[in-house]
Amino acid sequence: MVQLIALVKPFRAQAVLEALQALPIHGGTIREAIGFGRQKNRLHRYLGSEYNSSFLPKVEIIVFVDEADVPAALKAIVTHGRTGRMGDGKVLVLPCLEPHVAW
Repeated sequence: MVQLIALVKPFRAQAVLEALQALPIHGGTIREAIGFGRQKNRLHRYLGSEYNSSFLPKVEIIVFVDEADVPAALKAIVTHGRTGRMGDGKVLVLPCLEPHVAW
C-alpha cells in the first residue's frame, strides 16, 4: 500500500477528487492548508491598501492506494490538478511499512 499526498490549488481540488473516485482507494483525508514555495512574498491589494501574502491557500489530499494503482492515481492528480502556472502544488509518494489494521 502507498500513501499519496497531493497539494493542489483550491479551485482544482474538486476536479482531482472526482478523478480519484474512479480508482480503488482504501481511504483518505482532505484538508485546507496554507503554504509557500517559489511564489512567496507576493504583494496584494485589498480596498486600496497593499499587504504581503507569504502563505497561499492550498488543499491537501491524502489517499491510500495499492502499489499497482499508483501510476493511475498520479496521472489523475497531475492531469486534473495542473494549471500550468507557478504554485500548482506537489505530489508525494510514500510507501506504507505495514498494512492498515482495524481497531
